[in-house]
Amino acid sequence: MKKIEHIGIAVKDLDASNEIFATLFGKQHYKIEAVESEGVKTSFFKLGPNKIELLQATSKDSPIAKFIEKKGEGVHHIAFAVSNIENEIERLKKEGFKLIHEVPKKGADNKRIAFLHPKSTNGVLIELCEEIKH
Repeated sequence: MKKIEHIGIAVKDLDASNEIFATLFGKQHYKIEAVESEGVKTSFFKLGPNKIELLQATSKDSPIAKFIEKKGEGVHHIAFAVSNIENEIERLKKEGFKLIHEVPKKGADNKRIAFLHPKSTNGVLIELCEEIKH
C-alpha cells in the first residue's frame, strides 16, 4: 500500500454536508459523482495531498443507507492507494484477510476498488484503490 487515498464519510444529505465541509475546509468540493453499482452519490474535497469523500445513499438498500441506519452518519471507510489491486487482493487473501470484493470493480474518482471486510481489520472498513490508467 502506498498511502491513504481518502477517508469516506457517510452522510444523509450530500448538499447540506457539502456546505458544512466547504465551510470547514474553506474550499468547495471538486467533484460529485454517482456510483450506481454501489447505490451511492459521492462528493470529493482535496486538502493538500489528502482527500475526503462524502457518501450519500441513492437507495434504501445500499451499503451506505444500511451503515447510516445502523451507526448514524460518520466515518465509513479508509481507502488506501495501491499500485496493482489484483496483486494486493491476492497478497491480503494469502495473509488471511476476508474480502468483500475478490475482483476489483469500478469506483468513484477514476479508481478500481475492492473492500476488505471489517471483521478482519479490527472493525475498520478498508478500501483498496488503484488509479485507472487511460
